[in-house]
Amino acid sequence: MNKKIMVIGIVVFLAITITAFYLIKFNKPDMILGVSFSPEYAGYLQTDPQKVFTTILDDWNFRHVRLSAQWDWLEKERNKIDFTQMDWFVKEAEKRNAKIIMVVGQKTPRWPECHVPEWADNLQPAEYKRALTDYITKVVERYKKSPALEIWQVENEPYLDFGITCANYDKDLVKMEVAEVKKLDPNHKTMVTDSGELSWWTRTAKLGDLFGTTMYRVVWSKTFGYWNYDWLPPSFYRLKLWLNGRSVNEAFISELQAEPWIPDHIVQSTDIKEQFKSMDLNRLKKNISFAQETGFPRAYLWGAEWWYWLHEQGYDEIPEYVKNLKKE
Repeated sequence: MNKKIMVIGIVVFLAITITAFYLIKFNKPDMILGVSFSPEYAGYLQTDPQKVFTTILDDWNFRHVRLSAQWDWLEKERNKIDFTQMDWFVKEAEKRNAKIIMVVGQKTPRWPECHVPEWADNLQPAEYKRALTDYITKVVERYKKSPALEIWQVENEPYLDFGITCANYDKDLVKMEVAEVKKLDPNHKTMVTDSGELSWWTRTAKLGDLFGTTMYRVVWSKTFGYWNYDWLPPSFYRLKLWLNGRSVNEAFISELQAEPWIPDHIVQSTDIKEQFKSMDLNRLKKNISFAQETGFPRAYLWGAEWWYWLHEQGYDEIPEYVKNLKKE
């Protein structure tokens, strides 16, 4: 009889625990909403990157921006780093008292993610490391005194084998990169990011002062087609923080999906109805609400370039919604 009672007790406990895992929410209605921005991707969509950026700041009123200092964008020729364009974006942010998370490294946001200059592909490992360190040093030295700079993000999902196409990408250099940034600029915090759905964060959670997770709710794959993660509860992300000994107060949602995930990644040639299968206004609202339920203090929306492209195509529903969102 005692054994039966014990078994029943265990079953009831597990049932309650699992139910709580799925039902518990950590509502954060005052979550700060920022936005990621890639000048290169804005140009790829045949929009004016500077106009997109000023729209983000002036029309949509974002004051927290994640901006990539792409190695291949800044140093197209070795030892010839051109900061002209990057300076413009930083100065515009300074004028408006906006705060920037600046991303440096071999692997930075936007497909195919590995943004190493072509000239670096044939370098020997030691020479590649020197070139990488030199680029990081120059970026940090140039912007560490900017009043707009808030955080350095080092690499983007560095241990996730997704979107990596460069010959010399070296995961073993990530710790060195973080240490180098901290040495060059001890006055700003560092952040390292990882996939919210495809990783348990064991290698990344404690690398930086802060941790950032992506949060994609509808994706597409060759195997399954469109696939959503609505079955994952908010507590899933909190559990992973807890397992890795990190406080939610030291973690951001670095990429909250706010644009479509389409089969060939080419927006311009994809019918708008197809795009809206993975991102429309209802899905955007749902994603933001879910993010707030995780209790993370801040989330950076992923899709500003696409919103601007939508506006230019005459689809203003999402841009207007974003414009009126409470950002903080």
